[in-house]
Amino acid sequence: MKITTFNPLIITTQAEETIKLFEEMGFERHHTKRDIGEDKTVDIRMKNPEGFYVDVAQSDENYTLIRMNVDDFDETIQFLTDHGFRKPYHERASKTIDTGSSKFTVMVSPSGFILEISQHIKD
Repeated sequence: MKITTFNPLIITTQAEETIKLFEEMGFERHHTKRDIGEDKTVDIRMKNPEGFYVDVAQSDENYTLIRMNVDDFDETIQFLTDHGFRKPYHERASKTIDTGSSKFTVMVSPSGFILEISQHIKD
């Protein structure tokens, strides 16, 4: 398992306000992904000049998790499961979403921190 990126993902009811705050801290909109999953989420990836990333997604809920992109999705899920991670109990959050260019799912650690595991699908 190789981790290719590791950064916060802020899921919020106030995405525009959150994006504006990060823009004031020097972050710029780097990439936008639209129509993610059943609720058609929009995810804005932001980057600052030092190379740090933060993702902000509009939602009807508020929570923050760690986004971890990996080179092998299935291997990572198995590794985390072997270490006591589980899918969340929330039905919508427990699904694996395939957007065509990536797939992702959410895993919860035994101590309660949340990871979003993502793998970009290469042609």
